[in-house]
Amino acid sequence: MKQSFWKMHGAGNDFILLNDRPALFPFADAALIRRLCDRHAGIGSEGLLLIQPSTRGNFRMRFFNPDGFEADMCGNGARCIARLAHDLGIAPACMQIESASGMLEAHVIADAVRLYLPAPADCRCHQVLELDNQTVCCHTINTGVPHAVVETTDLDSTDVGRIGAALRHHSIFAPRGTNVNFMTITGAHALRVRTYERGVEAETPACGTGITACALIAGRLGRVTPPVQVTCAHGDTLDVNYRLNNDRFEDVTLLGPAAYVFEGKLEA
Repeated sequence: MKQSFWKMHGAGNDFILLNDRPALFPFADAALIRRLCDRHAGIGSEGLLLIQPSTRGNFRMRFFNPDGFEADMCGNGARCIARLAHDLGIAPACMQIESASGMLEAHVIADAVRLYLPAPADCRCHQVLELDNQTVCCHTINTGVPHAVVETTDLDSTDVGRIGAALRHHSIFAPRGTNVNFMTITGAHALRVRTYERGVEAETPACGTGITACALIAGRLGRVTPPVQVTCAHGDTLDVNYRLNNDRFEDVTLLGPAAYVFEGKLEA
């Protein structure tokens, strides 16, 4: 198989992207996806995205974690794929994207993309869990994929790898597990976030759906008001906007960078 690919990143969250409109990529080959995402023996990334045909939107987005398994949604990946599709002439600057989590709208604005997300679901605050002989309070929400959010006053010293892995596999989130975010409120419209990503099984420089989850949870708790500027581990700041109407989130958007790293030819 010989095919062009693009390496892109959104706030440090990096991806392999392919134009698969002929729908020929062997996406059922989890071992191939793992090999491509491997940072030592492959291209290296935190996920693989395919542009495929759609009868509902300008194209269909499919996203695969580096463990080789498909996930419903990726916020930073969706922004990257939107910019690529626009630059390739596949979609206009304002586009409709079919995804497993529903229809997405994206607006390409120079080197940034504003993503309109589906309505979040399953928002539950103040869940008390037993973890490693300690009590942890977390909040959960699904922003396309499930997220747990833990507030901390000392984000820099938080053991994201250990606590994130334990929460990701906690029985309350079985069988598929969850992504885990740690946030610190830094202002009336600002917060910082670190994320342990399911499927990557490690902390990542950024997570778009996790950034969105933290901004929404902080809003639901009355800690911030939109728009919310969220700074990720990579150092970039993304904007999350929304309306909170009778405890329901509406018009949720994520604005942030989508940048090219390099282009190459895939031979696998």
